[in-house]
Amino acid sequence: MKRFLAACLSIAGTLLVAVALAQGSGAASESGFVARIQLNGPIGPAAAEYFDSALQRADTDGASAIVLQLDTPGGLSTSMRQIVSSMLAADVPILGYVAPDGARAASAGTYILYAAQIAAMAPATHLGAATPVSIGGGMLSPAKPDPAADDKGEPAKSDNETPKSDAKPDAKTDSGDAESSKVLNDSIAYIRTLAQLRGRNADWAEKAVRDAATLTASEAVAAGVIDFIAVDTADLLAKTDGREVRVGERTLTLKLGGMEVREYAPNWRNSFLGVITNPTVAYLLLLAGIYGLVLEAMHPGGLLPGVVGAISLLVGLYALQMLPVNYAGLALMLLGIGLLVAEAFTPAYGTLGLGGTAAFIFGSILLLDTDVPGFSINVGVIGGIAAGACGLLAVVLWLVMRARRAHIIGGDQQMLDAQGEMLDAISVGGVAQARFLGERWQVRSEQALPAGTRVRVLRRDGLTLWVTAE
Repeated sequence: MKRFLAACLSIAGTLLVAVALAQGSGAASESGFVARIQLNGPIGPAAAEYFDSALQRADTDGASAIVLQLDTPGGLSTSMRQIVSSMLAADVPILGYVAPDGARAASAGTYILYAAQIAAMAPATHLGAATPVSIGGGMLSPAKPDPAADDKGEPAKSDNETPKSDAKPDAKTDSGDAESSKVLNDSIAYIRTLAQLRGRNADWAEKAVRDAATLTASEAVAAGVIDFIAVDTADLLAKTDGREVRVGERTLTLKLGGMEVREYAPNWRNSFLGVITNPTVAYLLLLAGIYGLVLEAMHPGGLLPGVVGAISLLVGLYALQMLPVNYAGLALMLLGIGLLVAEAFTPAYGTLGLGGTAAFIFGSILLLDTDVPGFSINVGVIGGIAAGACGLLAVVLWLVMRARRAHIIGGDQQMLDAQGEMLDAISVGGVAQARFLGERWQVRSEQALPAGTRVRVLRRDGLTLWVTAE
């Protein structure tokens, strides 16, 4: 009897476990969702960190796939490669989607789109212009143009080239510039690798890097660069149904139509990094920090300028170390500020001030002198701060000149030619009292003077003034 009851209990327990597992699997299926991560604006350190953290959260939450929505003019190569590495290592399929209408996946965005298992674009969008840009300005060009480039992929068209207001269409770097050639060839190999991995048009990918070629959404479909055009996210998921993709070593058949789409917005840390790594904000933080510390040094005990300056300087330096900083520009900025401060303490009739202003302007321009979209300091901000520095210099010079023209109000020079009144009568060579500038002085004179005579000072001899009648 006991064995029978034990067997019944065992069977019942097994059935309960099976039912629970069945219910659990059904719930997982019903609760499947797609995570959406949006990369809008320049690709930089903040965007890369946001993507990594959002991808980890979505994977932990059990997302069935990731929709990576792109609208970017490009960005930093290091940040782009970090995002692509995370995409290739992801355990869930990633659907690259250039949206909404009018969006673009230019430069670094093209590499990211090529790395996705599914690539799609909304109508009226475009991609391409993936030529790497060097710090210091200018697109990198190959040592020698590839004569076969025009025979690969789609024919080159003038309307598929990204306009550059500051570059000539036929501009090429020196053939001896090995470093530029290495960077360009590395970028070509990188995007061709991604294209071959995902089975996309590798020849056009090379043209996008070598010749800055671009394509519209319909042209991209015809050229085999993307899989299809989708009008919105729901259309994107519906068109992926039944498609097979490779995720690591696995081959998956996508069934995402009708799934819930959850937004994975940047958290407070990502948002904060996005603000401070804006080059203009980082630049202003650096200036606020330097001037705050200078004010604290000039007025010890003020505390507020020192505290605010120290915090701003540290935050600004943290932001700058994440950006492609030209340290020669930073050194020129510091030199310029130092010369302006020296002008305030040691007036040099504008020599130090003008030199400091020039060094500050040149340093500000060189600090982040790059053609990478979204990673240059606003010229208007530089101009405004430079104008403020020039205004401060003008005020200092005006005060110096006014001080030179002002009457001396102290010391022996003040007493020379001072006018006063005799309080007592005085004989030749005698001593008497007189009033000057509201003070009683002992005076001597080489002539006899009655009391009440108006006199002026000739010279001072110790505490005695020699006077004469006016």
